[in-house]
Amino acid sequence: MKLFSVCSIVFASALTLSPSAKAADKQFLPFQPEADSETASGWQFNASPYFWAAGIDGTVGQFGLPPASVTSDFGDILKDLDFAFMGVAEGRYDRFSVFSDVIYTKLSAGDHSPAGVLTNKIGVTSQTFSGLVGGGYSLLTNGRSHLDVIAGGRLWNASTKVSFSGGVLDGVSREDSATWVDVVAGFRGTYFITDQFYLTGWGNVGAGQADLDWDVAGAIGYQIKDSISAVAGYRAMGVDYSSDGFDYDVVQKGPILGLVFHF
Repeated sequence: MKLFSVCSIVFASALTLSPSAKAADKQFLPFQPEADSETASGWQFNASPYFWAAGIDGTVGQFGLPPASVTSDFGDILKDLDFAFMGVAEGRYDRFSVFSDVIYTKLSAGDHSPAGVLTNKIGVTSQTFSGLVGGGYSLLTNGRSHLDVIAGGRLWNASTKVSFSGGVLDGVSREDSATWVDVVAGFRGTYFITDQFYLTGWGNVGAGQADLDWDVAGAIGYQIKDSISAVAGYRAMGVDYSSDGFDYDVVQKGPILGLVFHF
């Protein structure tokens, strides 16, 4: 069933750290250190590609078939990966922020039919898109440490295409897909241990067209230089959606790595 593990490779947010109060004026990230509200001037921005080595566990049902258990570790998923893009972007003004988190993955696999009568080969292609757009406000600030409340909307799209080559079914294909939107809210925070190292984490939960939509993470960050930061940690994310014979109830979890570019 790993062919249906569409949303299995996702990556995680990279956060930011500044080694001095002056650098802090220009460096922040979604779910990360914000500039000192007294010294920040105008809008500030950052962008971050990130990597999430996530496995998947749950149940998936498509094409009118009963939901079936899906369990795949990251190594299994990586073998079928065609393309993946993950990135976050943020703009911040004083205590206010707007941010986005985009995830797209495409996986495909194929195998020869044992009998070879109806078809010689069966191919499966799965694609998943998840996009979060939201805003935040800093409730508490202490230097570069802060606690934000956040809210936003997450758009999901998952699709699976089955195609046949050779035999009676040559050229026949069938696709099943679903699109849904959820509203989520939660918190994000950052605590600086030293001028270069910090702890950060976030958690949000919500629902909408899905019965449940949640995302939690914790990480440690390090400032490499003024224009770039690195982060490593662990993330878990789950969604439970069911409608018209399309069932997607999965949890993805694994380590995260990322780089953050500040400008």
